[in-house]
Amino acid sequence: MRISAMHGRGRPVFSFEFFPPRDDEGAAVLMESAADLREALHPDFISVTYGAGGANRDRTLELVSRLQGELQITTMAHMTCALATAEDIRENLDRLVQVGIENVLALRGDPPKGVERFEPTEGGFAHADELIAFLRDGFPEVDIGAACYPETHPESPGAEEDLAWTRAKQEAGAHFLITQLFFDTDTYFDFVRRARAAGITLPIVPGIMPITNVKQIERFTRMCGASLPAPLLERLQRHRGDPAKVMATGIEHAITQCRQLLALGAPGLHFYTLNKSHATRSVLAAVK
Repeated sequence: MRISAMHGRGRPVFSFEFFPPRDDEGAAVLMESAADLREALHPDFISVTYGAGGANRDRTLELVSRLQGELQITTMAHMTCALATAEDIRENLDRLVQVGIENVLALRGDPPKGVERFEPTEGGFAHADELIAFLRDGFPEVDIGAACYPETHPESPGAEEDLAWTRAKQEAGAHFLITQLFFDTDTYFDFVRRARAAGITLPIVPGIMPITNVKQIERFTRMCGASLPAPLLERLQRHRGDPAKVMATGIEHAITQCRQLLALGAPGLHFYTLNKSHATRSVLAAVK
């Protein structure tokens, strides 16, 4: 099912994101986690990332095919510009369409590990809007999602410039937007108001990452430019040496955040699961 059609059904759209593991054992664990979440919570769709710098591309293609085919759940493949020519991308999309994949999240992608600045591959694309336009023209049967950044992309010179890039993704042919992670509900709704004022009409789905590890979330927020509200950060630091209390704090905050988002009109929730089902399952079970 195309994801844009899900947003027209009058109820929130719930989804989970996984990343491709490095080996067959990890893939088996992912399939088990996805099956567990499907049986317990019936998500509308699952997505699978490429990995940093365009890594694990083949495993992503394999996993989205298995998730949709074996678990009978709509699955979205991430597609990035990193280390790929237009012809590479066309071949990958041909493979996905052949196995019934109808949804793609189109991203510029991060530079490969150890490389500070993103450089487009010769014969490829420099920006997500270019990739979106390419997919729109070559694969009209595929729904295209794109990313947006409530606290702006780390490389953006400012909020208005960042919003202009988001609008360019809509104009290129994106069908819906998923936000980068954030931890303050007001941040999301402020972004939505600014986006609507700028002419962006697409569904803007909040991306949620339940906190389970202090060191990990500090690293993620540094990488993506997100911030932690002071009261939440203080609680996490107080429990830093107690993993169980950190997880309980993170789950509690995510439940409150998700309830507020849905009550105030967010079109759904997209969970960054980090390939673990417990925290996501606890949060969604409390709010669905």
